[in-house]
Amino acid sequence: MKVLLADPRGFCAGVERAVLAVERALELYGPPVYVRHQIVHNRHVVAALERKGAIFVETTEEVPLGAVVVFSAHGVAPTVHDEAAARSLTVVDATCPLVAKVHREARRFADEDYDIVLIGHKGHEEVTGTIGEAPDRIQLVGGPEDVPNVKVRDENRVVWLSQTTLSVDEAARTVDALGERFPALTGPPGEDICYATQNRQDAVKRIAPESGLVLVVGSPNSSNSLRLVEVARASGAGAAYLIDGVAHLREGWLDGVDTVGVTAGASAPEDLVEEVVAWLVERGGEVSVVTTTRENQYFAPPRFERREGEG
Repeated sequence: MKVLLADPRGFCAGVERAVLAVERALELYGPPVYVRHQIVHNRHVVAALERKGAIFVETTEEVPLGAVVVFSAHGVAPTVHDEAAARSLTVVDATCPLVAKVHREARRFADEDYDIVLIGHKGHEEVTGTIGEAPDRIQLVGGPEDVPNVKVRDENRVVWLSQTTLSVDEAARTVDALGERFPALTGPPGEDICYATQNRQDAVKRIAPESGLVLVVGSPNSSNSLRLVEVARASGAGAAYLIDGVAHLREGWLDGVDTVGVTAGASAPEDLVEEVVAWLVERGGEVSVVTTTRENQYFAPPRFERREGEG
């Protein structure tokens, strides 16, 4: 049995930055450090940080007055910053710089009086934060089927933005549908879908046609991991499954399969991938790495405030 290991896979620069931000906050301020929402969408990462003293909450109101709070990589609306200030919280903003770019675009286009169509998934933290930048100007579409429902004030002043973790092909279909309805449609100055999302999808497209089975390591609430499963199936894989780790593997999935593709979402740590690969090797797998591009992206860490009494 051949095992095709996709490269790139797993942690991206934004995820590494966010996880390190929580670890650094714990070192600098001491536990507990509160984190608003999961820092990244992976339960193993969250559990590891909890063991170090991080406390994950859903709302700013759950954070004690004057405590330390880390905002997740998915970003938050301006109202959340206001809530933190009102509670005298020390804020570490671990928003991914690529998400922050979309926030800046939303503010700029709103200031220029455009109607903004945001392509994304309802309820996702990143989408909620982006809409919060200009709630009176942004409307959400989940796909081409939603385009007929879009209502704008001026068809000549419509712009699209997108969630960073979408399927590249899915987003393109939605943009095409928007362009057919609004010929003067404009877009962001650069791609909104992040480099890591695109690179991981490109790698899956390479291995999927040869694979009777593709395994995507990632948690069920990870948007980019779910998109990798969809891309694998659309690209010719015999089957594709999202697994949270080696415990979710099933022997029966290997029946009649001579090639298995393996990848991981941008929030999945490499040790989980290594466990999956070891499981396949124990069952006769011979591993080949399939590289589509080299990543060298780096994001500087967020700013840490000095608190009263610290040296």
